[in-house]
Amino acid sequence: MDRKVLERMLAQGNDSAMLRYTLGTLLLKEGLTTDAIAHLEQGLAQDASHSASWKAYAKALAGEGRISSAIKAYESGIEIAEQRGDIQAAKEMRVFLKRLKAQG
Repeated sequence: MDRKVLERMLAQGNDSAMLRYTLGTLLLKEGLTTDAIAHLEQGLAQDASHSASWKAYAKALAGEGRISSAIKAYESGIEIAEQRGDIQAAKEMRVFLKRLKAQG
């Protein structure tokens, strides 16, 4: 999806956790981690039970060098994913968390 379209939707007041997640992940792919973090935080404020948002948020934090915050985000994401039965997301976040801890 085109980031500009999503930004227009947001500007028109169509704010939602899914829009923030999609925008955040696109920004993350473009290397704009600071902007990605802001959108992912807003999305999580709207729906803290979206495990994919936690995964992307933690990845963005790690990309900014905010390792302790990324670790906390992965841990929160794993807990949420397990509560929701999202086993694959929990597995993926455990792998990323393990790698992140090994760096530190």
